[in-house]
Amino acid sequence: MDFTVYAASDGDHRANPCACKICGSETISIGGKWGKYRPEVFCLRRCPQCHFAFVANPWTDYAAIYSEDYYAGKGADPLVDYRFELDFPEGTIRLYEWRGLVSLIKSLIPVRASTAWLDFGCGNGGLVRYCHEQNICQALGFEDGAIREEAAKRGIPLLDKSEIERRGGAFEVVTAIEVLEHVEDPLKTLRQIRYLLKPGGLLFFTTGNAAPYRANLLDWRYVIPEIHISFYEPETLRQALLRTGFQPEFRGYLPGFTDIIRFKILKNLRVRRCAVWQDLLPWPLLASAADARYGITRHPIAWAA
Repeated sequence: MDFTVYAASDGDHRANPCACKICGSETISIGGKWGKYRPEVFCLRRCPQCHFAFVANPWTDYAAIYSEDYYAGKGADPLVDYRFELDFPEGTIRLYEWRGLVSLIKSLIPVRASTAWLDFGCGNGGLVRYCHEQNICQALGFEDGAIREEAAKRGIPLLDKSEIERRGGAFEVVTAIEVLEHVEDPLKTLRQIRYLLKPGGLLFFTTGNAAPYRANLLDWRYVIPEIHISFYEPETLRQALLRTGFQPEFRGYLPGFTDIIRFKILKNLRVRRCAVWQDLLPWPLLASAADARYGITRHPIAWAA
């Protein structure tokens, strides 16, 4: 992913870098974390009002961050496996996530072959390809990182920056899967997504829930300060969505979340391929236990107001 279009800060926090990028309140320092990929100290701050936390001195060389090495798991996040997923879509554990996302979206709105669905920050475009191969909808992706060119060569339909700017109100569904933690200016990114949605359209996203780590954020494994620079609690996102033209709604454990969490568990165990033994595990129980611990399903969904 490369969010150079959306990453530049604006508003009050541009004049005051210590102001909260969601609500504008003064923030407090919560310490620094040493980067593993880029060896320097990254300073984190938190808003005591909306609980948004962020890296105050983010690394912004996006071409270097989201390079070919990043997508092959040789960059800041060793769990990234986009190159393998692009080459072996029929065997990757990402299939569970794709299947879960489709089931979840279908539980919220009717999805037909004509439904316009944009996967924003789509990585290698795997979800887009899955939707086309299963004849689920008219899916498109937006990605600006180094893997974009290779995905496009495989015939995965992707929009570029100029095309995305001309697609106002074009989509009934936008997904943003593990995107918001990468962006420096969340409100700007959410406004862009709102621009792309039809009135009444659905935004579904996933991002880590910082609420269980409020007292020890620096110990959270999700804080990879070279790439994950914005951290949200459910209330943080509710406020951000209201400020950017959305109506947030808390729906909890929707159909499809078991498969989505299944993928997350296997990914963190560094499993790459689907296998028969995986079907023998009690995934509803395991996924519910993981959700109780990490609050994966506590974030809101959002409707374009």
